[in-house]
Amino acid sequence: MLLVLCVDLDDDLGRKTTFDTPVVGRDAVEAAAVSLATADPEDSDVNVMFEGVHLADQIADEQVEVAVVTGNEGGDIAANRAVGDEVDEVLAGLSTSEEVRAVIVTDGAQDESVIPVVRSRVTVDGVRRVVVRQAQDLESMYYTIKQVLDDPETRGTILVPLGILLLIYPLAIISDALGLPGAAVFGVTSGLLGLYVLGRGLGVEQLLDEAAETARNSLYAGRVTLITYVVAAALLVIGGVRGVEMLDVVESGTDDPVGPLRVLAALVYGAVTWFTAAGITTSLGQITDEYLADRFRWRYLNAPFYVFAIAAVLHAVSAYFLGRVSLTYLAAMLTAGTLLGLVSTLAFAIAESRQSRQAERVS
Repeated sequence: MLLVLCVDLDDDLGRKTTFDTPVVGRDAVEAAAVSLATADPEDSDVNVMFEGVHLADQIADEQVEVAVVTGNEGGDIAANRAVGDEVDEVLAGLSTSEEVRAVIVTDGAQDESVIPVVRSRVTVDGVRRVVVRQAQDLESMYYTIKQVLDDPETRGTILVPLGILLLIYPLAIISDALGLPGAAVFGVTSGLLGLYVLGRGLGVEQLLDEAAETARNSLYAGRVTLITYVVAAALLVIGGVRGVEMLDVVESGTDDPVGPLRVLAALVYGAVTWFTAAGITTSLGQITDEYLADRFRWRYLNAPFYVFAIAAVLHAVSAYFLGRVSLTYLAAMLTAGTLLGLVSTLAFAIAESRQSRQAERVS
């Protein structure tokens, strides 16, 4: 048995006529189509119902039933569920022992969103879209644009760059009225647009959202690392400035060109103290948070010692290439940094092992 299903997703038939849905039977569907055409001659669902009747009349070699199922104005999900319920009602009312197959008749892409709903209940042999010839793809185009603008992610991707482009001309007029150069406005606006498009393409907004969420959670949870990260950032900036200042001192102290190795040594020598302070600050903040969260491990205390050992080695190497210390001093600092890392590792590993054994005895 073939079931011709005419789909009216937004329930124009129920809202504009007195017919109750679902409407089953050729004569009943034809009467419903006439009633809807009388109430609203421009409604495209009229063509859908007449097409259903037309298909039913064309098929003569098997049993055919035609029905109209409708959704509601509550949105795609609610409307699809309503259509599914009416399809169940139509199938339950069919008196046949044959396998039921369906042909879906719609008036555009929006109504075709119910195809998976119908297919989950009955085998679908085909879909027939009925449109007015003078406006072949008008509804499909409208529905596509509507779906794009309803999606927050797609809306932001399309409308934000478009909005920036539309703002260029009025901003240029305002800048001209204020006596500012118009080229600067064009440059800044296009630069912002380029940064936005590049950020969207690389997914930078997700990283920024995650960073903001992490910072917010840290603030509400009272995490010490939030403060230590801010302090560390300031120390890193100061260290960078001190590195550049040291490079200026080295360059001003000689008339010969400074080679790449001495440039790197000067930058490291000037910044290493501040970078060390930033590393120790962040590691102590992390250790404090782990202790407060009852996740502390002795091995975590290695971090500040490692930072200090690496800093001592870098300071000695950079000072040696700048001619500020002797080779003996460099060898001593390399040895001291290595020993400091080994001793801290062994000491905290032993402490953690003893703590584990004590916990096992208690349990």
